[in-house]
Amino acid sequence: MSEYDLDSGPDPATVAAAAPETLDGDIEPVHAVGIGPGNLDYLTPRGRQAIEAADVVVGFETVVEFIAEETDADLLTCGYKDEREALTTFADRVASGERGTAVLMGDPNHSGYQFVGKVEDVVDRPVRVIPGISSLQIAASRARTPMEDTEFVTLHKSGDISDDLQRLTDAVGDRHLLVLPRPFDWMPGDIAAHLLEAGADPTLDALVLEKLTHDDESISRFSLSELADHAGGSGADSTPFSDLSVLAVRRPVGRPND
Repeated sequence: MSEYDLDSGPDPATVAAAAPETLDGDIEPVHAVGIGPGNLDYLTPRGRQAIEAADVVVGFETVVEFIAEETDADLLTCGYKDEREALTTFADRVASGERGTAVLMGDPNHSGYQFVGKVEDVVDRPVRVIPGISSLQIAASRARTPMEDTEFVTLHKSGDISDDLQRLTDAVGDRHLLVLPRPFDWMPGDIAAHLLEAGADPTLDALVLEKLTHDDESISRFSLSELADHAGGSGADSTPFSDLSVLAVRRPVGRPND
């Protein structure tokens, strides 16, 4: 597994995005499956098939626990501190001829490319992404922010996010925003405060959508200025919002296509 530093690069997401997938039928691929928002009603049949067929599954512990009962595969769980060890073991198992599947929350195309890149870096065969239903897509439905009129940004990644924040400040008010916050230093209140500092309209409608599709799903509605009152802090006890949150900031009614 290559050395990398997310502050100085290379970002492993660049490995995942370096080239398009190939359809080489002679090589058994490793699958990278988006499992949806955690409610297995939203796990796609194709994703379930790849999980069920695997000999070994790797992923973050909080993701693997959702699909543990869906497969007889050996489960390799990790956190950020021991992901290198888990992925190396996974790669060795795949190299020995076992079928491997990596699992990611939501849809890998929305916020999982860093982990996809790490998987791709260690295995000796193609990686095939199987998209999932993301909490982002559920949030777009709940907030009624059609994707073609929306700027989507994920902050749920390691490393520098200054370009991502700039995309939000450039689009706010002209397009709807859908944002995956970063626990816990860039939560919804912090994002709202940043947008206000950049000159956003404080009366814009902001929704924090939490634990989407789960029994304790909730949607809280604020003005942008009200939401900014919850800025500050860097831990779970410094925000009223879950780490399973999506922020939606609606553009004013009456703009084109509304």
